[in-house]
Amino acid sequence: MCGILAVFGCVDNSPVKRARIIELSRRLRHRGPDWSGLHCYQDCYLAHQRLAIVDPASGDQPLYNEDKTVVVTVNGEIYNHKELREKLKTHDFRTGSDCEVIAHLYEEYGEDFVDMLDGMFSFVLLDTRDKSFIAARDAIGITPLYMGWGHDGSIWFASEMKSLSDDCERFISFLPGHIYSSKHGGLKRWYNPPWYSEQIPSTEYDPIVLREAFEKAVIKRLMTDVPFGVLLSGGLDSSLVAAVASRYLANSEGACQWGSQLHTFCIGLKGSPDLRAAREVADYLGTRHHEFYFTVQEGLDALEEVIYHIETYDVTTIRASTPMFLMSRKIKSLGVKMVLSGEGSDEIFGGYLYFHKAPNKEEFHTETCRKVKALHLYDCLRANKSTSAWGLEARVPFLDKEFLDTAMSIDPEWKMVRPDLGRIEKWILRNAFDVEEKPYLPKVPDPILTNAKFIYPENTPSTKEGYYYRTIFEKFFPKNAARSTVPGGPSVACSTAKALEWDVSWSKNPDPSGRAALGVHEAAYEDTVDPTKDNLMNGSPLKLKDGTLEKTAEVV
Repeated sequence: MCGILAVFGCVDNSPVKRARIIELSRRLRHRGPDWSGLHCYQDCYLAHQRLAIVDPASGDQPLYNEDKTVVVTVNGEIYNHKELREKLKTHDFRTGSDCEVIAHLYEEYGEDFVDMLDGMFSFVLLDTRDKSFIAARDAIGITPLYMGWGHDGSIWFASEMKSLSDDCERFISFLPGHIYSSKHGGLKRWYNPPWYSEQIPSTEYDPIVLREAFEKAVIKRLMTDVPFGVLLSGGLDSSLVAAVASRYLANSEGACQWGSQLHTFCIGLKGSPDLRAAREVADYLGTRHHEFYFTVQEGLDALEEVIYHIETYDVTTIRASTPMFLMSRKIKSLGVKMVLSGEGSDEIFGGYLYFHKAPNKEEFHTETCRKVKALHLYDCLRANKSTSAWGLEARVPFLDKEFLDTAMSIDPEWKMVRPDLGRIEKWILRNAFDVEEKPYLPKVPDPILTNAKFIYPENTPSTKEGYYYRTIFEKFFPKNAARSTVPGGPSVACSTAKALEWDVSWSKNPDPSGRAALGVHEAAYEDTVDPTKDNLMNGSPLKLKDGTLEKTAEVV
């Protein structure tokens, strides 16, 4: 991530004002410690603090068109810059920077080019020919941008509030997916996907389409000229990012410079389950895994710095930002400048536990829309500012524009939690990557059922439901004589064990209930999961807690 600051219409354009702009820009140097740049034109200033990710040698900013009449300062990455350059063959490019295309696109298409950009970005552009300017922010607000108004009537833009708070009379968070034009005044939304209106989509769920869209989103984010890795918590979202990145890294441009073994990073209190889960996924994927630790006191000591950098007092955001802030410092010390992260999945797929209570698919979908629209105030803010505090860039493939279009167009009925069909939260995402050949993630045997044969050698329960009932029975009737009064053996739909041989498929799901039988009442067994396995794809329908079993997800 870089830091940008732009000011237009200053009454004072003396050397003192220039020095002040430089001073305020330095407040963003943590975001871009590699180089500083400033362009002054009459009463207009465009400043930049650079974190060099693509073309570190020649991509310093501000950037220009051929005759330097168009000037732009950018924070972000344009993943389709090579394709855009093909549309600009009559233009001469000065650098290999992915962001230089913005100046040439403006020259070619005027202000109506922002939707052509595929990436995360905030930028300010000055056309010196008529002193007009525009500012724009990416679709979801992955990169931060603020807009302010000075005491002298000047208009300001900055990556963080700390560059505006002393010199602006008032300032606001620049809305994601919007553009400001000095010619027209006011903010205008340039990002208008079908889901934004919150109309209920009806596209059938296709796991292959969803999987391929996400793979494409991850692959395009492997564009880098510097060392990189993946933040891996061991949960579903970060594990999928790591799995896809690891699978396709060998064929990426980055592998040519930095090798084909993916680096993964995790932080936690010593002995925390996140560390263990991340290590298991890393071992399965064969990544070079880096495990960091912090203490509660270290977290408390960092709070003042955390709040200064993330610029919010939201409790949940501060809690989640603190370990990310500490981990980013460790990662940067290893020479890494870019990481992929799993933000956005819970909002898109309704992964938060309260989605279990959604009364219908309409409410479910509108809530996901509201959550995605608010990401710039919460998870995007956290992920960007916690990492940028140490000059580290975070990329978030779940918030890829194309992937969002695919995921948000699916009939929300498929996203809803349906215990009767074996669907827990984010089931469609888990299902899309639950493939038999070359599995993306490890399948982990359930420790409860793995040990059941030692605890209950007679009539060993084969499901968590059966295990739960058995523990209650043993509490009231602990003697062997009591156990022997209960019949055992496998059954499906109240059958005897012998009848189970009639259909080989029944043995895969021996539900003793009389409600249905696989192949007879097939609807009752759609999308069933192996009750004896617990894995990152299907989650865990039940887990033991305080001596009782509750419906939950193993990973979220």
